[in-house]
Amino acid sequence: MSGLLGAAGLCLRGACAALLRTALLLARKTQSYPNNLVRSLMFMFVMLLTSSVLPVHGHPQCLDFEPPFQPPWHLEFCGQYEEFGCCDQKTDNQIAERYWDIIDQLEVAGHDLCEDSLKEIMCQECSPYAAHLYDAEDPHTPVRELPGLCFDFCSEFHSKCGHVVKYLTGNQLLQDTSERDMSTFCSMVDLSDQDYCYPNVLKSTDLNSNLGQVAKAPGGCLQLCLTEVANGLRNPVLMLHSGDDTHRLFIAEQVGFVWVYLRDGSRLESPFLDMSGEVMTTPWPGDERGLLGMAFHPAYRDNGRFFIYYSIQVNSKLEKVRVSEMRVSVSDMNMADPYSESVILEIEEPAANHNGGQLLFGPDGYLYIFTGDGGKAGDPFGKYGNAQNRSALLGKVLRIDVDGSDVRSRKQYRIPKDNPFLADQDARPEVYAYGVRNMWRCSVDRGDPTSRYGHGRIFCGDVGQNRYEEIDIIVKGGNYGWRAKEGFECYDMKLCHNSSLNDIPPIHAYSHHVGKSVTGGYVYRGCESPNLNGLYIFGDFMSGRIMALEEDKVTGSWKERSVCMGDTKTCSFPGLINHHHKFIISFAEDEAGEMYFLATSYPSAMSPTGTVFKFMDPSRRAPPGKCKQKSLTVKVKGKKLPFVPQELTVMDTNEKPTRPPQRTFKVTNKPSSSRGRPTMAKTTTAHRAGTESKAKWKSPVENQLKRVKKGKMLNKHKKKAPPRKGAKKQSKLTTAKEIQPKNAQKNTALPKDKNPSRKNVPNVKKTQKQVTKNKSKASVKEKNQGVINKRTMNVKNNTRKQVKGKKGSNDFLF
Repeated sequence: MSGLLGAAGLCLRGACAALLRTALLLARKTQSYPNNLVRSLMFMFVMLLTSSVLPVHGHPQCLDFEPPFQPPWHLEFCGQYEEFGCCDQKTDNQIAERYWDIIDQLEVAGHDLCEDSLKEIMCQECSPYAAHLYDAEDPHTPVRELPGLCFDFCSEFHSKCGHVVKYLTGNQLLQDTSERDMSTFCSMVDLSDQDYCYPNVLKSTDLNSNLGQVAKAPGGCLQLCLTEVANGLRNPVLMLHSGDDTHRLFIAEQVGFVWVYLRDGSRLESPFLDMSGEVMTTPWPGDERGLLGMAFHPAYRDNGRFFIYYSIQVNSKLEKVRVSEMRVSVSDMNMADPYSESVILEIEEPAANHNGGQLLFGPDGYLYIFTGDGGKAGDPFGKYGNAQNRSALLGKVLRIDVDGSDVRSRKQYRIPKDNPFLADQDARPEVYAYGVRNMWRCSVDRGDPTSRYGHGRIFCGDVGQNRYEEIDIIVKGGNYGWRAKEGFECYDMKLCHNSSLNDIPPIHAYSHHVGKSVTGGYVYRGCESPNLNGLYIFGDFMSGRIMALEEDKVTGSWKERSVCMGDTKTCSFPGLINHHHKFIISFAEDEAGEMYFLATSYPSAMSPTGTVFKFMDPSRRAPPGKCKQKSLTVKVKGKKLPFVPQELTVMDTNEKPTRPPQRTFKVTNKPSSSRGRPTMAKTTTAHRAGTESKAKWKSPVENQLKRVKKGKMLNKHKKKAPPRKGAKKQSKLTTAKEIQPKNAQKNTALPKDKNPSRKNVPNVKKTQKQVTKNKSKASVKEKNQGVINKRTMNVKNNTRKQVKGKKGSNDFLF
């Protein structure tokens, strides 16, 4: 009795629920306790368990300790997970190969094949909950070789296919137990959480209803996680890439330094740029002056030109903002030439705040400059303020051509011929848009990766006065309302009701109950988090809140999507964190389009608490290999400082679990004669001058095998066994080689409805290329091993061809 109660207590404390089941079954076997006592204990256990169990909370996770994904094309073997899971075609083929190795062993041994059950178990590696099924959530514990099987399913499997266990695992205890005692074996492979054992994991609505979608917290906010990219920075005001295929990150500090971070996370010891002697800044918290903007020329890879925007002080009194051009050093690609500065534009600042600071190049190749309204409160300069005065450069979006100069005006730039106010004698020709207060952080939308929708749009966050913060999309000649309006509301009543205002309303505005200083962001167009594509993600400096907007493409309106940091369960992946510093200074994207933000815990230009965080959606990722990009060589002349994380991760570990190596078998060449299998001879030819090794039937036999299972003939309605790795069932239309004549110049896939085997051939052209590569690898393997183990194959209205998979490679030049 004490043993049973102890088992119940152990289960209730989170240990294996199967332990109690095993104890009760053993009690029944030995008849140690009356049946009514056993039933009473079971009833008590169920009542206690149901009262303490928390609601099901999905956490899809693969054996590589990353989120699941949507495979790029059809899976030939584990097709039940081709919509969403943990296998691409390469992994699917590897599982199929292991499956057929086991089938060959079973045939040689004269055992019942148990094909369907064997396939079900092996395909759980592709389940979106594979990490749960194989107990891989904890990287410090060994990963199972068998997935967690629910007790009822396991019992049925054991009774019919217990002899298969020794081919699935090398664990001697499991093998011995499977031969002796079903109850103990099934208790060992069961899971403590019955929601996740197979096949219960497929039946749970809570686990599968929103599979692959961004996880939502109880309040409805989208749960995202973060990784730490850089730290120890003094008010990092911006991060950008140079667009030259080196995938370097350039991070600027407010005090005037720009640092280079390499793709491996390390930072170069010497700064790319040191403007600390010229930049005006102070240690006062919240001081807006300093190095504020930077932009690389679209042709930076060829001309080495870049531009900076910073605060200066003249004669210890007059303050200005300056836009300058500089060039990279001829001798070091990771260092700017300190003597190359050429001043393009200077604008006097009447106050210390509202300095603007954004620089960016539009898709038209022109440089856009975003200035503040001059500072103080309510834009008190002149009758209408600087923002509404088109003859002033403050409170504007300026557009200039930096690829030429104007000799007559002695300017280091030209005015684009289509700037909107060239014909207005009372307007500065540089003005592209006006009526802005203090736009802090703007970005250019890359556009949808497939359709290019949204390409070239410029998004800005415009900081408000007393009540509202807003997000705007900049258009040529647009008036964004300030100081007449703040957000959607009137600020200056006289200006607001002026019929000539004709202002463009923001796409979104929020009150100061939410935040008091908007930080503009980016439309996510990266590869790693497909769910985020099209979301405009931004934040608030004062409240530390991260928000998102989603566009309704039909109406053109934008709807707010609340964003929050994922809870502990959601972010339980190595290296992920679910917290950040409060003061969000800027957002950024790298050369691949992945999105980041920069924040600090103390907003002083001298405080080294700035950190760069990268967004990550824990619900879904891109297929393996899709987002890998080659980069150009970065020649490093100085010392590299390795990245040392400082933020506490959710799992407090960056380790990934290591899986025991998969079992391989050497198939006996001579199959058991009792199986009545046909023999197959292979003709091997060395690969020379493009020749290939081919496998042919010595004597093809059609429909001659009919298996006998428990004394009954298998009828034609029985589910067919899955194909071998990479194999295509022979039919009239199987591969591109069979569709076209031998000397055909071009392969053309038939329509889907006319190709019965198309389910197994998702892309005919790609399949043909894969077949050629696979055959080449198979021949190399033959040459190294000297012989290919002969396989015995069942024939049932088809023949199978074996195709070896070829591993891909991605080389990086760092």
